[in-house]
Amino acid sequence: MTIDPSRRENLLKAKLRGLVRSRWASALTTARDGGLPGGAALLAGDTAWALGEDEPGRSLGPALAWARKNGASQLHLLVAADAGTLARRAGRFSMPTTVWQIVGTELAEVDPEPLPPEPPLAEGADAFRGLLERAGTDPVVEHGILRGEILGLEVARIVDDEHGVHLEVGVGKHDREAHKEARGTSQGLDALFEVVRTVAEYRRPGKEGHEAFHLAPERWLRTVVMHKPELVDAEPGSLEPVSSPVFRSDLRRPAPAPLRGTTTAGRPLLVVCSVGLDLDVMSGTADAYEADGREPELVLCIPASDAYPAIRDLAALHVPPARVVTVPSDWRSL
Repeated sequence: MTIDPSRRENLLKAKLRGLVRSRWASALTTARDGGLPGGAALLAGDTAWALGEDEPGRSLGPALAWARKNGASQLHLLVAADAGTLARRAGRFSMPTTVWQIVGTELAEVDPEPLPPEPPLAEGADAFRGLLERAGTDPVVEHGILRGEILGLEVARIVDDEHGVHLEVGVGKHDREAHKEARGTSQGLDALFEVVRTVAEYRRPGKEGHEAFHLAPERWLRTVVMHKPELVDAEPGSLEPVSSPVFRSDLRRPAPAPLRGTTTAGRPLLVVCSVGLDLDVMSGTADAYEADGREPELVLCIPASDAYPAIRDLAALHVPPARVVTVPSDWRSL
């Protein structure tokens, strides 16, 4: 049964008030409700409370943005999942934020979880790098998986499973499954070339009518920046893609796309690319910064049309602050 959106919004506000009452009952006498996509928010004095209901793991950025916009100087984030990850990321922002785990009708303060290590590449996987290059893809290692990309869109990956280390082609999980059904695990250059030709045809300006044009736009921007380092004042040839801090199984979902390199002045540099209004981009960027380990200069690279005040505010809240660099709206043509 589908709940009317306005009724659900009221239910979430009531849930948040009930949880806040369990620890800060006196605050409710002056608290005012606020709207938060997929949750609810409250403000009393300079303190904000936010309920991350629908997507707890992506609730930190929107909660910080709401708290900042409404004049809060501290935030309590209440979630039923991903609390340890959120506590770690929250520690990278100048606004004091406490993350609470929802346990029934009670709240438990959560300690930050350590950043998980990057999984190693499967033994034998790197031998496929030449094959991916011959097919015209960019080999990218992410989350321990070697992938072949066309302008940031994955078209193949090297898989290590019960069949051994082998190539799987396709755009996204469902496309890979379809190719596997048709060809089994013996997919080679012919299958890869077929997918590469199809994606390359539509992964270019003027092909907005095809789905391949719209998938993973932040990774497309990352490829543009990697080949045009002057956009972010990077040393030519120094930029290389690193794992996104956000693991995603759906190519339609946004995720920060980082590059590491050096500035033209020789300083360590971390560039995070994002396209569209992703209020959680700086939350993921916090993990990318920690994983870098060099205390780099931090740049958030976005199209000029996406440089919303809320995004700039979140970039400024990160410690250290991220410098926002914009690219023109026709960046796909660069």
